[in-house]
Amino acid sequence: MTVYFDHRVQPPSSGANVDIAWHPTHPCLAVATRPDVGGGYVQIYNEEGEPIETSNIQRSCSSSSLAWNPVKPSVAIGWENGEITVWSEQHHELYESPKLHKGEVCLIVWNDAGNRILTADRTGLIAVWKCDARGRFSSTPLCKQELDQTTTQCVFQPGISSEVAAETSALAKAAVSGNQKALDMFWDKSALKLPGSNNDGLTCYIGGSEGKGYYIDEKGNCTQVLTTDGPIKKMLFNKHRNILVIITKALMLTQYSLSSDGKTIETVKVKLSGKVTETDCDMVWAGKGLLATASGECVIRMWDLDKDDNYVLALDNKQGFETGECINCVAYSSKKGVLVGGTDKGRVAMWKFAPMTGIMARKQEGETKWKLQAPSILEGNILQAKWGTSRDYLALNSIHSVVVLHAHDMSAHIKDKVAVVQTGPSTMCIDLLGSGAHHEVKTDIHIKGIYATKDHVAIWNGKKAVIYDISSSVKAAGTFTTDCRIVCLYEQNAYTTEPGKIQVRNFQGTVKQLITLNEMEGEPVTMDISGHFLVVTTTTGFIKVYDVSRREAKSHCTPINLTESVSRLGNITMGKINSNGTKVCVITSQDNGAPNSKLYVWDCDLGTVTQFDLATGRGDQEDYNGQDDEISDTERGRVEAAHDIAGRYPLAVHWDPQESKLLICEAKLSDSDDGAVNKKSSLLLSMKDSPPDVMIISLFSTLEHGIVLQDNFGLVPAYSHLLGLQVPFYYFIKKAGEKSEGIKTLSPGSLVAKQVMRDFIGLEEGDKNAQEAMMSFSYFLTIGNMDEAFKAIKLIKSESVWENMAKMCVKTRRLDVAKVCLGNMGHARGARALREVDKEPELDAKVAMLAIQLGQLDDAERLYKNCSRYDLLNSFYQASGQWGKAMETAELNDRIHLRTTYYNYAKHLEAKGDINGAIPNYEKSDTHRFEVPRMLFDEPQALEAYIMKNKDKSLRKWWAQYMESTGEMETALQFYEAGQDFLSLVRVYCYCGNLEKAAEIANETGNKAACYHLARQYENQDNIREAIHFFTRAQAYSQAIRLCKENNMEDQLMNLALMSSNEDMIEAARYYETNPNTMDKAVMLFHKGGHFSKALELAFKTQQFGALQLIAEDLDERTDPVLLNRCAEFFMEHGQYDKAVDLMVVAKKYDEALDLCERQSVPITERLAEKMTLSKDNKNSDVRMKLLEKVADICFLQGAYHLATKKYTQAGNKVKAMRALLKSGDTEKIIFFAGVSRQKEIYVMAANYLQSLDWRKDPEIMKNIIGFYTKGRALDSLAGFYDACAQVEIDEYQNYDKALGALSEAYKCLSKAKMKNASLQEEKLGALKNRIGLIKKFVTARRVYDEEPDEAMRQCQVLLEESELDSAVRVGDVFGMMIEHYARQENFKKAYEFMEDMRSRIPTVNMAYYVNMRTIEAVHRALDIPLGRGMGAETAPGQGDEDDVEEEVQEDFQDDEGFC
Repeated sequence: MTVYFDHRVQPPSSGANVDIAWHPTHPCLAVATRPDVGGGYVQIYNEEGEPIETSNIQRSCSSSSLAWNPVKPSVAIGWENGEITVWSEQHHELYESPKLHKGEVCLIVWNDAGNRILTADRTGLIAVWKCDARGRFSSTPLCKQELDQTTTQCVFQPGISSEVAAETSALAKAAVSGNQKALDMFWDKSALKLPGSNNDGLTCYIGGSEGKGYYIDEKGNCTQVLTTDGPIKKMLFNKHRNILVIITKALMLTQYSLSSDGKTIETVKVKLSGKVTETDCDMVWAGKGLLATASGECVIRMWDLDKDDNYVLALDNKQGFETGECINCVAYSSKKGVLVGGTDKGRVAMWKFAPMTGIMARKQEGETKWKLQAPSILEGNILQAKWGTSRDYLALNSIHSVVVLHAHDMSAHIKDKVAVVQTGPSTMCIDLLGSGAHHEVKTDIHIKGIYATKDHVAIWNGKKAVIYDISSSVKAAGTFTTDCRIVCLYEQNAYTTEPGKIQVRNFQGTVKQLITLNEMEGEPVTMDISGHFLVVTTTTGFIKVYDVSRREAKSHCTPINLTESVSRLGNITMGKINSNGTKVCVITSQDNGAPNSKLYVWDCDLGTVTQFDLATGRGDQEDYNGQDDEISDTERGRVEAAHDIAGRYPLAVHWDPQESKLLICEAKLSDSDDGAVNKKSSLLLSMKDSPPDVMIISLFSTLEHGIVLQDNFGLVPAYSHLLGLQVPFYYFIKKAGEKSEGIKTLSPGSLVAKQVMRDFIGLEEGDKNAQEAMMSFSYFLTIGNMDEAFKAIKLIKSESVWENMAKMCVKTRRLDVAKVCLGNMGHARGARALREVDKEPELDAKVAMLAIQLGQLDDAERLYKNCSRYDLLNSFYQASGQWGKAMETAELNDRIHLRTTYYNYAKHLEAKGDINGAIPNYEKSDTHRFEVPRMLFDEPQALEAYIMKNKDKSLRKWWAQYMESTGEMETALQFYEAGQDFLSLVRVYCYCGNLEKAAEIANETGNKAACYHLARQYENQDNIREAIHFFTRAQAYSQAIRLCKENNMEDQLMNLALMSSNEDMIEAARYYETNPNTMDKAVMLFHKGGHFSKALELAFKTQQFGALQLIAEDLDERTDPVLLNRCAEFFMEHGQYDKAVDLMVVAKKYDEALDLCERQSVPITERLAEKMTLSKDNKNSDVRMKLLEKVADICFLQGAYHLATKKYTQAGNKVKAMRALLKSGDTEKIIFFAGVSRQKEIYVMAANYLQSLDWRKDPEIMKNIIGFYTKGRALDSLAGFYDACAQVEIDEYQNYDKALGALSEAYKCLSKAKMKNASLQEEKLGALKNRIGLIKKFVTARRVYDEEPDEAMRQCQVLLEESELDSAVRVGDVFGMMIEHYARQENFKKAYEFMEDMRSRIPTVNMAYYVNMRTIEAVHRALDIPLGRGMGAETAPGQGDEDDVEEEVQEDFQDDEGFC
């Protein structure tokens, strides 16, 4: 609750106060006064109404207008003589504006930035001025305009707020740094300013006495933009919708939308109800789009422009207002949400904006959202009310006096069964809980704090303290002056906090002891006494405890610095000590000033600090992760209870004065949703309620378990806050003016209400032992020690106590305890219900059943919602008669039971006799086709009307049957037709003998049942053809076939049989079989009907070869083998061997089939081969392998090498598979198969095959050859391959270096090989070694030729003498080298001799192959010897470029594949 202290402004001299104005942020109030002696002055006051020295501006005339600069503490004052002065409170300087106005300055308005101001006088002159940082006007106005009206209203368009400016600055920085998204937003002007705002708020709209509206842009241009029907009384700007609102003297409200160039468009125009007066009508914004108006009536009229709604706020006589009391002025504080109205009787009416939350808020009426508070009573007729400064001070002007009201949270205290509550600025009530006495006390000082003990009450105001003795009657016991913020009492001592110390005084103020705090400990911020222990907390986070039971206060334990135990500690806001001085609980803020969600409890003996986080609902010693599914019901109950209170922060804490472990916390819901806890739906939530804003939470502070949660409940809206507790009661302060229904106050006039603690219901008047036993039970139950808990209460016999404990188990979710309680109560039905609900997996579902048995239906509803058991919630709603909620639940969350819910509701309404209400619910449940006729059976007319209206086919059919039963055939036919019941139509027409109409309906609709019925009618009348026709339409082919057979209609029988089932086909075939002329039809029908044996038998019998072929195509392994053999023989006889093979395979005579394929060259296809492949599961694997090999052999013979390879592979004979693959010549598959087979023989086979290819031009093939020979360990073959490579290098490329390398590799491989013939291996190695030696000599000769050509020639000469030279080195290459050498030396004779020698050793030599043709010609030319045959001359004419012979051929394999 809030009380308001009134501070009366003390003016320098008496007079009439004509105007008041608060600065928006600074604590400065300007009051313009017209003294009785003449002239006028403006005085600046502080927030408590005290005049500020030197801040007095006087003139010979009166002030006519006031306006504070919104940014700087400078006030602009307009005077009746046209002067304008600016007083700077910051610099204590007075500035005069240039003399411009000739008449009374009636209007002064600043823009939001404080850098532009508009002034206007009574003559119609307006001026817009620029202002500097001190508020001084520019020398010349930006705009000067004389209008034909007196300007009375002006609104500047809002500029960019500081928050938006900061966002824009950050956006600009991001854009400069290269952020494309920021760059796009930066160029989007709409992102840089509020909707409709004018960048820096330099434009404005003005209006006046003639109803004309003008727009002044930032350059000072003035343009008329609107005209109203009368004088403009008020002009307002709706910021969030960019709307200009104008109210005229006749209370005509018009809304204008604004364009960027200042033009206006009228959007809404309405006439306001209210009293039209000559005096000004006071209007203010009281919320978003909400306009509050006071015009001297008994009400404040509220206009919601956004919702187009209006209502009134009236005064209440029960609150102390008089009948006919009128409201003259109005003011609204957005920070406090308080709307103030000043009345003509000197009262200040206040309405607190307190709307409902949740879904119900949408339906709440406007006037119910405002709560009228107790009025503040002043003197005179209040004409002005102004809220000002960030401290929420309210100034009220009643002409002869100005009063400043300051909001103060009501002080209250309870201790030692004495409760004291402040009821007004200087009044309080004292309640003695023991005797029930109630005292109303008026004090001489404003009360800012209260402290009570058993015999005394202390009050103080920050300057003075007063002590009252209340032991017998209320009387003053002492008064002393002190600047203390806190006073505590113990026996005859008063403890006061002062800077850096705590003074112990007697009641007259004499200091008896001084408790000092050093600089490190800081200043005292909180102080409390419980028992005989004093706790003090300081600004630096220290907690100190003193024992005050002796003559002087002594330190009780070692102080603690909380900052060492708590991170990010801000200020300590409350510190409380328990009754035995062992624990101190403190509330703190965070270092950023935000509320701290944690409670900290310091154990004075152990020096430890434990905590309980209201954001999570758990203490620091509870480390359970709530996501675990394997938890007990007890732990799950604790988790759910933690969720119920999570998301809050503490407001106040109280220890019980007797029970040292019991701690009570008053906690408020956090405004933000970004806490650490992801809250689930709370137990306290319902469809129409949101979580309570304030909760009372009881805790136990234990040594072993830390701080544990015991109970919680929402603060009743009628209560202001928790005052304290003393087992078994909580004590609350009741809001003034609240109804007392269900609230038990201490006395009729008291504001203190008491509420029994949950655990003590039924024991509140019990003896102390019973209360102690219940407290022990509650404690042990909370920590989970059930044995001790039940021991504590075993002597309690009261049934009401057990019932209360059972209800307590609904909150704690302790079903084990609940069963014991129900047993002690003798509640057999409840115990049985709990046993039955035990199968439900959700704990909350079980607890909900307990709540139902105990009559706690609201709790049951919340629990079902909490565990999302909407099926049980639906059943609960139905059982409790809440059908609206039941259907809503089924519609939204339990759709599987939606129809059942509607059905049950319909039965409920039917039982109540509400037939009209039951029908639509039966329809929704889709049971109306049976239920509605049953329900209306005794009212045929109502039933017929319902059926006619409903147009349901089933209902119409039912009604037709009913009409038929009564003999009304025509009506029955109509309803059968409407219900599209064609069978019944045909049946009735047949009954009436109208077969033609029946046939017409049957043919049109094709309804099978109708056609069948009509066919039977025709059969009965021997109309066989029509009967067959309608049996066919009804697809009753067996009946049609029967008639055809009976009446020898063979022409129709065949078609009917083919359309019918297999059984009918066979039956018809037997009929045809009796006639020798229709055997072909019999065979076909036996075949189509699946009777192959019979079909084959008849086909063989009647030699129908075409039919046999068709039948054979459909034969499978299920066919009789004898028939298969017979068919196969038939096909062999007629030379159709492929079909015979197929049938043999079907008959599983694979050998015969293969023999036939081999004899008659029947190609084995992939499909046929697969049919002859036995499954791997076949037990006789040898048979399977032989069969596969035989299939493969035949495929091989037929040239199907790939298929042969596949079958050989399946048979496991990879060698044969490789041979078949080699025959196919598919190199890629050969390489692949060799790689996956991994058999030496296959590797060699693959390599041999690849060697037959042109491996010289494909390096990949050469790699595979080498690789396969190596993997196959065929080193002799590999040596042969290297030998072949060497020969290729010599023959084709004359590359003896690589040939030497290849032969070296061949020698290595051959030497490692293990040949069976060792002598042959030795012989081959010797030959290779000899060849290698010869080639080495020739290579050496070629290498040394460049440096020692003679030596090279000598070596060549030696080589030519080798007998086996030609096996390694071509003789022509040696001769060629020598001939070229001598030709270069121009020793042509020697060269020619070697040519002749070469010709003699190689008679058929082509000389040009070994010697350059130019060299040959040069030798012959030099020796003058003509070129002859065999010399190479014969190739000369056709030779291209002779150099091509010598051209180096590029190697076909990579260097790494070459030979060293």
